[in-house]
Amino acid sequence: MTDVLTKFNRTPPQWRPRVTPVALEDATPEQLEALQVTPSNRKVSAYVLTLAHDVEVLKVRSPLFNAIMYDKGGMSRAERELAAVAASMVNHCIYCAAVHADRHATLEKDTSVMDSLFANGTKAALSPRDRAIFDLAYALAQTPPAATAAQMQAAQGAGLDAAELLDLILSSSLFGWANRLMHVLGDPVREAGQ
Repeated sequence: MTDVLTKFNRTPPQWRPRVTPVALEDATPEQLEALQVTPSNRKVSAYVLTLAHDVEVLKVRSPLFNAIMYDKGGMSRAERELAAVAASMVNHCIYCAAVHADRHATLEKDTSVMDSLFANGTKAALSPRDRAIFDLAYALAQTPPAATAAQMQAAQGAGLDAAELLDLILSSSLFGWANRLMHVLGDPVREAGQ
């Protein structure tokens, strides 16, 4: 028996697609080519195999994801993960929030930021820089976006430069889109006993 998850935590769940993912052994040459560039260059997930049904989008999506989340310069990797978590909380994407909270905690070697966010939501106790990143990313992920000049100034006041602000905007935007796509294509689940 599986349970669809409704609460945030740092333990990544399984993701159960509603559409049958492409089987690697049945993939077309075009699908296999697009699958060579997976997000973070890790294993090919059920999500990516589901996206392989639209090979033209996948060819663009994976390199874009990698560039926004992993390129050098700009915000730190952990800060990009924080922005991804903020957007995922807005969109209530349990899967993305857990995956990126776990990455943030691993990169920072500290779970306190994510534990506080998941326990206290937007009222979590954060450092001034993390607060500025979280608040701006959270506001950008709203529909319509609710970011204010004051939030931008707070981010600049917390030390974010132009390249870091661009990373924040891009990572929040990327997850605004990715969360909605994950909702349409599947559900976060845990098997009984997990």
